[in-house]
Amino acid sequence: MASSGQATPPFVRAAAHPLRWRLLTELAGSDYRVRELTERTGQPQNLVSYHLRLLREEELVTVRRSTFDARDSYYHLDLDRCAQALTAAGATLHPALHLDPPAAPSRWPDGMRVLFACTGNSARSPIAEALLRHRTEGRIGVTSAGSNPKPHLHPHAVRALREEFGIDLDGQRPRHLDTLAEHRFDHVITLCDKVREVCPGFDSRPIHWSIPDPAAGSYPDFVRIAAEIDTRVRHLLPVLATTPPPEG
Repeated sequence: MASSGQATPPFVRAAAHPLRWRLLTELAGSDYRVRELTERTGQPQNLVSYHLRLLREEELVTVRRSTFDARDSYYHLDLDRCAQALTAAGATLHPALHLDPPAAPSRWPDGMRVLFACTGNSARSPIAEALLRHRTEGRIGVTSAGSNPKPHLHPHAVRALREEFGIDLDGQRPRHLDTLAEHRFDHVITLCDKVREVCPGFDSRPIHWSIPDPAAGSYPDFVRIAAEIDTRVRHLLPVLATTPPPEG
């Protein structure tokens, strides 16, 4: 058990401040820019930026320059790091509070539908589509599309899924977002900063993952991006399992 002179665990210090906790809860659902976090918290931008910096120093939050407007940046909550920090904090208080990783959900709401959107629909969004379908064993309706789709999937994306996850994308082709404009989705998840600004107004719960386009990179870049997307998909599963049915 913790002794009276033991230092407060870093996660507890970081999360105890009301604004930092609010920022953590906002970023748990989606990546956001500073001005969006300012609007969502109702706090001045300099104060939000200050507390984001403290969360970055604890390595709970990361920042990535927008690929659409380089003057902007997106903040992302590292949920794996949060899980590790929470586990460490619990074990510090008492060994019985060492948290085990949660089991993957096995049941999903009836008729659940998810759309992944990016610009070309040739790498990021089809990777996310394939990984979510794989991790839910096809029990969720999932598709992907792009605002300016390429003629074909990027060969490195196809290879990365086949070699790293055993998923075959042969025969799949990119599709345009316009073809899905009349469809209902429970969640629309954008994976690039540009398409976030042009994505049609689907009746859904929007989520943004700010992930750079690996198209100009080498095969290892695609492997790295696929691993990042898979991490995000794993953390998405409990959210989908607890999504209430659509109203009406």
